[in-house]
Amino acid sequence: MSDADPEPMSLRKAEEFRWAGVEHRPYKDDQSAPFKAISRQTLFSDPRLLGELRYFEIEPGGFSTLERHEHMHAVVVLRGEGHCLVGAAVHPLALHDLVTISPWTWHQFRASAAAPLGFLCLVNAARDRPHLPTEEDRAALRRDPAVAAFLDGADLAKPLCP
Repeated sequence: MSDADPEPMSLRKAEEFRWAGVEHRPYKDDQSAPFKAISRQTLFSDPRLLGELRYFEIEPGGFSTLERHEHMHAVVVLRGEGHCLVGAAVHPLALHDLVTISPWTWHQFRASAAAPLGFLCLVNAARDRPHLPTEEDRAALRRDPAVAAFLDGADLAKPLCP
């Protein structure tokens, strides 16, 4: 770092899951992939780090994009509740749960109808773009009734399987 490069802020205070000096942005800049009621904040992104830490918040009933990519994710739930799809499994999410998403694994997060879902997500700073499912991919995922119910946005407060 040169003398001309400013040192990043060493402390940023949070209030109501918004950090001082951190831009509150839409989840994605384009509308090419389906998602609903989700925002993001990039908390740490520095060329001296190989990773990037982001905070996502999904409003009640909202969801992230169903996608996969070459890089992995490490997720920590900080707020609320919901469910996530990782591969072919649907998992309930609660405060402080950890979710590991391996490379090339389908994944999606959904907030419950009653509460927002807020989580930290650690990824590589340099990463590939997401890949969206084809109709064949969706059909394969939907063979599992619990996954199909999740993708259809079933009331996730109720059991996903009979």
